[in-house]
Amino acid sequence: MFTGIIEDLGVVTNLKKEQDNLHLTIQSNITSELKIDQSVAHNGICLTVVAVLGDNYTVTAIKETIDKTNIGDLQVGDIVNLERAMKLGDRLDGHIVQGHVDQIGTCERIKEENGSWFFTFSYDQSSGNVTIEKGSATVNGVSLTVVNSEKNKFSVAIIPYTYEHTNFKNLHVGSKINLEFDVLGKYIQKLYEARL
Repeated sequence: MFTGIIEDLGVVTNLKKEQDNLHLTIQSNITSELKIDQSVAHNGICLTVVAVLGDNYTVTAIKETIDKTNIGDLQVGDIVNLERAMKLGDRLDGHIVQGHVDQIGTCERIKEENGSWFFTFSYDQSSGNVTIEKGSATVNGVSLTVVNSEKNKFSVAIIPYTYEHTNFKNLHVGSKINLEFDVLGKYIQKLYEARL
């Protein structure tokens, strides 16, 4: 479980394909605190640390993860949002994030407004995912409040701190992003569909 509050930005230093798997090596300021078998969210994707060497660590993504997220698009030098799993007893500053990406979305619009930014994202609604205004959504692992919800798109407002301390500053119109929808909303949607 995660909160969607990004701890650090990592840099992809190596990518190695092995059969259907992808091994990613990440350089990060939190590497010295990591251990093998620990879960870390990378742009919202929960992956297990399999090796630690100096200020680099390695995680492995399987085919299903590659197929359902944007992790296969990463290149050496790309910056990823990082968050370690939350500790029981800590404050839950974001919202409940599982680290299980529901689908890929697309950045449709970026609008700067007097020191903050509004990002609009679209997604394929055929999988049944929904957003509601003032509800929660996770974009590349960042816990956000939805400020505008439409049929297959939603907007979020980004404050300067979040813009500077996440990879939001690297997004552009057309960027593919990882989306995790609110877990409670997903359960309610499934229950609603079952009653119909």
